Amino acid sequence: MALLQDIIIEHGYISIFFCLALGIIGLPVPDEILMTTVGYFSSLGLLYFPLSYSVSVFGAMTGMLCSYAFGRKFGKPLLWKYGKWIRLTTKRLEKTESWFEHYGPWAICIGYYIPGFRHLTCYLAGMSAMSLRKYLLYSVVGALFWCALFISIGYFLGASVNFSDVHASVLRCSSDDIILKEGSHHF
Repeated sequence: MALLQDIIIEHGYISIFFCLALGIIGLPVPDEILMTTVGYFSSLGLLYFPLSYSVSVFGAMTGMLCSYAFGRKFGKPLLWKYGKWIRLTTKRLEKTESWFEHYGPWAICIGYYIPGFRHLTCYLAGMSAMSLRKYLLYSVVGALFWCALFISIGYFLGASVNFSDVHASVLRCSSDDIILKEGSHHF
């Protein structure tokens, strides 16, 4: 957590942009914690709120577009080749594509709020050949609200939040989720 704060203080807006873009692509960046920290730093006057918000939206959108492009170009061939390693069958892929055709646009907007799922929606949108125009519409709307929510939480509540406790809780929930998912495969 301290490293994230140091990076933001040292490199400013460019670090916010790249951290969010890389986090959306799938690298282990705590996106929500990053944005609440950005909001908190904005409340202290270390960052300018409108610029922080804009850079965050552009960072999120850059990550979303890179993931979409990767999914569009390489997604299906990679899944056909390596899907067996994650127990992906033709039937499961067809079921996922059908689900995404029906719920995909809303999954993109709402997916921002679900860590892990937000990363998959980008790739699935590309793999399902969703039009770029439609994808941009829903991903921009999602990014605008998602960034506004978490930056505002940091801005208005940042002084009263112990970020170390939040970070520990996020890690604990993530590890519990992984343990539950792994355990469910054995039953």
